[in-house]
Amino acid sequence: ACALGRTPPPPWAAVRCPPAGACFSAHLANVSYADARGACDQRRGGLAWVSGEPELRLLLGLLAEAAVPAPALFWVGLKRNASACTHEEQPLRGFSWEGVEGGTAPQEVPAALGRWVQEPLQSCLTARCAGLHLAADPRDGPSWGWKE
Repeated sequence: ACALGRTPPPPWAAVRCPPAGACFSAHLANVSYADARGACDQRRGGLAWVSGEPELRLLLGLLAEAAVPAPALFWVGLKRNASACTHEEQPLRGFSWEGVEGGTAPQEVPAALGRWVQEPLQSCLTARCAGLHLAADPRDGPSWGWKE
């Protein structure tokens, strides 16, 4: 999932543009975090970020529009550098959002967005990435959470 400037990407991508801020697009491919980041860079954007519930709803709606089969993992710009430690008390567990061209991605999120499908490994020594995991829940429809 990419966060792009206000110029919409090509029509083959699923795109959502809120009234203000960046547009978001979904691209379905089985690639690494680095390759996903490179693909967003080629579209003059960066991996998507979530600073609050409005962006999360927009991103989940975009993925629903792209008819994504669950379970699925989508790369977003959530990364923990090798020098950063895992912090269980923080919503992002020590991960932070990578910046996007022309602006800075938010570094913190509300506690309500600190939903992890699986807790990240305890570490202060290795760089790690996390994505948005969608899982089909027959009772409530698709559910989401971050997953390392």
